[in-house]
Amino acid sequence: MKTEFNFETLQVHAGFRRDVSSLTPDVPIIQAASYEFESAEHARQLFALEKEGFIYSRIGNPTVNALEQKVAVLEGGVGALATASGHAAQFLALSTICRNGDNIVSSPFLYGGTYHQFADSFKRLGVDVGFASSAEAVDFESLIDGKTAALYCETIGNPAFAIPDFEALSSLAHKHNIPLIVDNTFGAGGFLCRPLELGADIVVESATKWLGGHGNSIAGIIIDGGTYDWSAGRFPEFTEKRSDLNGKSWHEAFGESAFIVKARAESLRDFGPCLSPMNAFLIIQGIETLSLRVQRICDNALQMAEFLYSLPQVAAVQYPGLKNHPYHQRAVRYLKNGFGGVLTFEINASLDQTEKFVDSLELIHHLANVGDTRTLIIQPAATTHNQLTADQQRSAGIRPSQLRLSLGIEHVEDIQKDIVQAFKKAAI
Repeated sequence: MKTEFNFETLQVHAGFRRDVSSLTPDVPIIQAASYEFESAEHARQLFALEKEGFIYSRIGNPTVNALEQKVAVLEGGVGALATASGHAAQFLALSTICRNGDNIVSSPFLYGGTYHQFADSFKRLGVDVGFASSAEAVDFESLIDGKTAALYCETIGNPAFAIPDFEALSSLAHKHNIPLIVDNTFGAGGFLCRPLELGADIVVESATKWLGGHGNSIAGIIIDGGTYDWSAGRFPEFTEKRSDLNGKSWHEAFGESAFIVKARAESLRDFGPCLSPMNAFLIIQGIETLSLRVQRICDNALQMAEFLYSLPQVAAVQYPGLKNHPYHQRAVRYLKNGFGGVLTFEINASLDQTEKFVDSLELIHHLANVGDTRTLIIQPAATTHNQLTADQQRSAGIRPSQLRLSLGIEHVEDIQKDIVQAFKKAAI
């Protein structure tokens, strides 16, 4: 598929043209565990990574492969690797390059689950994570040392909506000869932002969210930009000669695709968080309408942010599309087609009243997800970030009466009416 086509065309056609046996343009669900070899030589070539093909669905599957190829094109990468969840994607991306004793420098503005994976699970595995005091490059640099393996940030930090200076972080990462890894979940698969074009080397994202878009399947994906020089010496595992690669190194054998091949052939193989063919199929179906859904969602989000800002019951609204948001100018600079589908707002109410307000909503769903066709709400301090200390919550931009609203594709006036009636029922 020619990458010069527009995003809206690529989201439908990239990654798969037609099934060779049935000639259907729909990606078939290949529900298989393993695949027959054409010959003994064919088997040897596959296991030696000399030839592309399928061996066992833990490592690769035709349906999953179609998803990987589609997202690689949408994000502008040289290859992609789908995983069982967004958490699995970020774990595999980092574990592919990190050794015991290494560290990562991360933005403090992270999804709560990511914070815990970094602060707790990675630490138990011997990889430390230092959290910068802000999204600014200067605060990242103060934490970099000779053991730093990567810089990490989110395109639109969840839930404070901090937007990093991609170009400054990219320059900083490359100054220290390390890759910049960006979670582009809120960038909607490249429709709102393509970090690889802004200097990132690797992108990870939860495909559960806007890519799938219907709240019916869990998935993650890693996209390799093919820009980082793995032969530069910072990561010796990419330059060491290997007997299983006919005496070549990962870099010599696979060049710009060395990272994504190693992530599949070693990390996915050994840790095993593979994506099911059915979930891959559902994510592909979602991607075909990605731009339509996300454009409507972003339009709804901006209108809702302006509406909430006008209400006396609301103390504060955070949304990068508002001109008074601290990252608005950076959002204008780096985001396209909209400012994202999620906002937060604080209400002038006690915790009990806040809970009553949430319980009084009739149209808006109360659940822990974003990026759905439905509008969703949750109280981060009591749910997604409840294991953080009060200081950690403040550092992440979270307040006790703050509510996170993920906009859906409903008519915006109906969403507004639901907010108003819930305020009345909660006597706010």
